[in-house]
Amino acid sequence: MSGVWVFKNGVVRLENPASSDSRKALVYIPNNEVITSYSSLERKLLSLGWERYYEDPDQLQFHKRSSVNLISIPKDFSSFKSIHMFDIVNKNREAFKVIDA
Repeated sequence: MSGVWVFKNGVVRLENPASSDSRKALVYIPNNEVITSYSSLERKLLSLGWERYYEDPDQLQFHKRSSVNLISIPKDFSSFKSIHMFDIVNKNREAFKVIDA
């Protein structure tokens, strides 16, 4: 069982960090836009030099010809979690950030 033990009001409980994903948001830094759809995200990534990669039918994937980096995200936007957001930020530090929503 994974998570973080939290002591609050005299009670210790295990909180699952994955459940906090709904409180995270991916933000496009240049115009401070919160990414709310894959079409919006794809436009931003394409403008940054990323290209769609169509190898896996179950995921949306993007790569840059100038690197070995690959961004893989689930096709269903409701499955887009903070781990995917942080992967995008890590590969595009000047363009994206993750905030608490």
